[in-house]
Amino acid sequence: MHIRWMLIASHKSSTNRALPFHGWLPWLVFAVAASFVLAVLMIASGYYARQSAFDSLIDQGHTDASLKTALLQAVLERPRALPLLLAEDQQLIAALTSPGNQPLLQALDGKLERLVTNSSASVLYLTGPDGVAVASSNWREPLSFVGNDYSFRDYFRQAVLAGTAEHFALGNVSKRPGLYISRRVEGDGRFIGVVVVKMEFDRLERDWSESGRPTFVTDQDGVVLITSVPSWRFSTVDKIAPERIASIKQSLQYGDAPLTRLPIRTLEAIATDASIVRAVFPGQSGAEYLKLSVPIATTPWRLQYLLPTEATVTSATREARLLAFAFFTPFAGLAGFLLRRRQVLAMRIADEKIVREELERRVAARTEDLSQARDRLQAEIADHRATETRLQVVQQELVQANRLAILGQVAAGVAHEINQPVATIRAYADNARTFLSRKQQKAADENLGEIAALTERIGTITEELKAFGRKGRTPAGAVDLRSAIEGAVILLRSRFAGHIEALKISLPPPGFMVKGTRVRIEQVLINLFQNALEALEGRPDARVEVTVEDRGDLAIIRVSDNGPGIDSDIRDSLFSPFNTSKEKGLGLGLVISKDIVSDYGGRIELEESECGATFAVYLCRIES
Repeated sequence: MHIRWMLIASHKSSTNRALPFHGWLPWLVFAVAASFVLAVLMIASGYYARQSAFDSLIDQGHTDASLKTALLQAVLERPRALPLLLAEDQQLIAALTSPGNQPLLQALDGKLERLVTNSSASVLYLTGPDGVAVASSNWREPLSFVGNDYSFRDYFRQAVLAGTAEHFALGNVSKRPGLYISRRVEGDGRFIGVVVVKMEFDRLERDWSESGRPTFVTDQDGVVLITSVPSWRFSTVDKIAPERIASIKQSLQYGDAPLTRLPIRTLEAIATDASIVRAVFPGQSGAEYLKLSVPIATTPWRLQYLLPTEATVTSATREARLLAFAFFTPFAGLAGFLLRRRQVLAMRIADEKIVREELERRVAARTEDLSQARDRLQAEIADHRATETRLQVVQQELVQANRLAILGQVAAGVAHEINQPVATIRAYADNARTFLSRKQQKAADENLGEIAALTERIGTITEELKAFGRKGRTPAGAVDLRSAIEGAVILLRSRFAGHIEALKISLPPPGFMVKGTRVRIEQVLINLFQNALEALEGRPDARVEVTVEDRGDLAIIRVSDNGPGIDSDIRDSLFSPFNTSKEKGLGLGLVISKDIVSDYGGRIELEESECGATFAVYLCRIES
């Protein structure tokens, strides 16, 4: 009875098992339809939100542009009144009708200077009928306009012909851009000169720049005159005909400006005065902007205003799509729920028809499974016991292999460290033989004494390694570092006869004690000295500097050579066993040296140096 209820429960949970293909087909159709509807909804909502965002930006842009054009017109109107008033000024007319009257001209200079100080104009000056400036508000400055010929300027020629003119240009003396407003001056019914006021827009450009939104003014040729982006000045919005460019450059209106195209590319025109563009600013990557082009009354200029679109349009599009998705999700979920419920009911009806037949088959299969499970359990128990036995054997073999590896490393280290004094003994023995053949008994005795001392040293090294194998490291004591350095040099003297003088050692004072044992400290020094001397073999300028630095509780021994240095491919694994650049080296010298120094609480490092290699050995200092 229990098995029957388990079977029924299993069939009731059939909604959780994989559906056959004919069961997945409705879901596939549902997924395709839902994806299509969602895609259409996302596209439509995104398009609507984008258009709404651009409409909002256009309204905002027109408002901002109107304020900017109004401000620009107000700035322009103030200096326009000055030439009109000055053209009727009797003092000015008197100065022009009396050429060379310096008192009158000087008084006029002062008057123009006061007028500029109390107005928003940049410079105010007066020219004679020949175009040469006779008085100027900047008469005190090194770059005074007085005496300069402006007859070639359009604002002068147009004022002579039409009576008044406005002309934006780059000053040929000050090299600063500005708007020149000029007016013809007449006296006794004849032309006697031109009064000119120059208006600069530095403050207006700074205000525009602080707003953070690019703004610039273009003339009838599309040349940028006033701009919040200084690098855009005298660039062009559109391509200008070559003959027009030649005429502009010949007039020196914009100096030697190349009149290059602005880094603005139109992507889409969305209104008569609005378009979507992509602009690139100095030091930045390109971005999308809404560009508005608004005419400026009383001038042939147009105000160009750029509004960044990415934040506004992206935010509006994202919000619209989120709303569309939120609207779509409940309906899609409800449709999916109804489809799933219909499939569950169909599967449950089919399961109820086969439950009786399935019950008997499952009982028989369960009985057979239990028998097979018992047999498998017994087999697994036997396999576990065999595996445990094999693991014990493998473990013993690994322990033995580990011991052999340690023994091999120790043996290699002993051979490497004993090889140095053995080579020195060989050299002393050869020297003793030579001294005996020459009847130099005293020298031969000294060599034999050194051989005996080195033999004792080898015995000391061997005994120390034996003690390490049995009882661990030899207890550290106080070692005279000066004596250890001198002992290391003695061991190397015969092997490197002929260029041992490359060692330049600054010995510490006697009684300079460090923590360790003398033999093991000498082993470290011999390894470093030998490596440095071998790296310098064959070099006429070979030099190995050995210095000792006292840092209170630390002693730092530095060994520096002027050799080829350490290759980058072995630098990171320099203190790893069997890592060497020598053909016959074992790669254990630095490893053993590092272990020795570490035993005494120190360390050994490779320091950065301009040439060659520098090793620093840090040892604990012991006060004598």
